[in-house]
Amino acid sequence: MPNTTSTSGFFLDKMAPLNFDHFFTKRNRILLHVFMWFGFAVLLFLSYVIGYHLMYFDAVLLTLRMAAVNMIVFYMLFYLLLPKIFSGSKTRIIMLLLLVFPVSIFVWMAATYFISLLYHALGFEITFGELKDVIKKSANQTFLEAVSPKRMLSQTIIIISLLSPFCFAKILVEITKLYNKKFQIEREKTALEIQNIQIEKDFLKAQLNPHFLFNTLNNLYGLTVRKDNLAPELILNLSDIMSYTLYESNTEIVRLEKELDFIKNYIALEKMRYADDANIQVTIEGQTAGLFVAPLLTFTFIENAFKYGLKSKNAFVKLDIKMENNNFWFSLENDSEATENDSDFGGIGVENARKRLELLYPDQYKLEIKRLENSFKVDLKIVLRK
Repeated sequence: MPNTTSTSGFFLDKMAPLNFDHFFTKRNRILLHVFMWFGFAVLLFLSYVIGYHLMYFDAVLLTLRMAAVNMIVFYMLFYLLLPKIFSGSKTRIIMLLLLVFPVSIFVWMAATYFISLLYHALGFEITFGELKDVIKKSANQTFLEAVSPKRMLSQTIIIISLLSPFCFAKILVEITKLYNKKFQIEREKTALEIQNIQIEKDFLKAQLNPHFLFNTLNNLYGLTVRKDNLAPELILNLSDIMSYTLYESNTEIVRLEKELDFIKNYIALEKMRYADDANIQVTIEGQTAGLFVAPLLTFTFIENAFKYGLKSKNAFVKLDIKMENNNFWFSLENDSEATENDSDFGGIGVENARKRLELLYPDQYKLEIKRLENSFKVDLKIVLRK
């Protein structure tokens, strides 16, 4: 698979874990805005001094005017107009968004005009440089002249160039906050799903154990009455199974050899319910050293095979497990009555297994459950962890 990681994706992935709610306190937001406008004022001041050869005092006057105008438009746009616009219907949003741009330009031009009037009334004027008498020229206009469509159109590019850095910064912050919020929600959702899966797994174990114990103890009772030499071995198998399900399987992953021992012990106990010539085939191949797997992940399939299988004329259960290149191959097939409904097979256990595979092995597993003519077959492949 080609590497699709981009610079922007890397940046967002680094930003996602940040706790914006903790960082964006009222004090920090105010400080960030102060630094933003201070940086803008410094750059604007330098452009007036270096680019237009203005005296320092004149450069300060125009810097204050331009900063005030940009602040008015910025806060009006992002903190007054846009929040109200996006609270309406889609049609209303589209119509109002089309009006936002000309309204912003109008406010920008009007604010520039009124500040120029104030400067002129206070006797401030630019007396030297390329912008000489700019305040008087602006103040001598009528309001309609200052905001005329022709003048607004001619100033549009200047207005966009001055406002775009702030708009870009604000939009970038909002996008990052949105991505961060989505990341937090997804992480909480995943944690909750894993918690629910654990609850479901514990429920299934609690549901299984009494039923399984009842059948097993009955069979063991029969062996002990007959003084069968298999009884001690099967009691040990039962002990190992209970130890595994109660104590060792309460983690996300276990050693693969432990899981396979559990499967062998369980099948050995299940065989007690059937005649010696019952067609139950188990094949396990491959190296397990250093490999780990989610506990009880395949148990539902095995339990279902004995629950629904071994009933028809051609009764059988066939299990093949193979480890190859860190891949776990699990193939299980059992006979099935032709009249059985697909929905009867599996229930909550199979759904639980699907969820656990999706959460614990995303893009690293393949599960197929097929209803054949006279049998059910489960094929599972998992890329194992070391």
